[in-house]
Amino acid sequence: MATDARLDALQQRLGHRFRSGSLLTRALTHRSFSAEHNERLEFLGDAVLSTAVSGLLYERFAGGDEGDLTRVRAHLVREDSLHRLALALGLPEVVRLSEGELRGGGALRPSILADALEALIGAVFIDGGYDAAQALVQRLFGEVIVSTEVDAWTKDAKTELQEWLQARRLPVPAYRIAATRGEKHAQTFEVECVVATLGLAEKGEGRSRRTAEQEAARRMLERLKADDQPGGPLRS
Repeated sequence: MATDARLDALQQRLGHRFRSGSLLTRALTHRSFSAEHNERLEFLGDAVLSTAVSGLLYERFAGGDEGDLTRVRAHLVREDSLHRLALALGLPEVVRLSEGELRGGGALRPSILADALEALIGAVFIDGGYDAAQALVQRLFGEVIVSTEVDAWTKDAKTELQEWLQARRLPVPAYRIAATRGEKHAQTFEVECVVATLGLAEKGEGRSRRTAEQEAARRMLERLKADDQPGGPLRS
């Protein structure tokens, strides 16, 4: 069980002094330790975290579209990101686990630590309101959000196209070189991206085969998304 000194140190690192000590204790309690565990706080913290990060991204990337912002947010709040933050906060020293979980290495398990961090955010929200929880999220994520760029988190067109098709249970596309132009040291490649099931093909050009494939995939994805709108060919 964490000592008062360790809990005091944790609150200093969080930048929030709990008015309710029992709320802090519950946030750090795994279901293996007690029936008074942190899963409800984790549920709440997950929602608060998503809202607070969304607000930070909205301010940081004024020109970003919804898809880009959603993608960056997903990377920031995924388990491995929360696990790293939990380690930096020293949560393995204060999380409350059963003896069996402790012997099994539960104090370092990514899922347990990520859940505990979300529970702490939920606890701060209850203890101090949204402003306090938002301030905590700002301290945890602000630096990385300020220093990052949307492009660093953006999926390449080929990956996005493949996922778009797979989500609709359609076969992945095929790529073939349609033509090459120019001298060997300065060639331009023309690549065709084909979605045979839909009878669609789009071409892209580039100074390398990979670049041409990405351009063809981008054009195909744009076409598919346009066709998938209400009234489009894929909806008819």
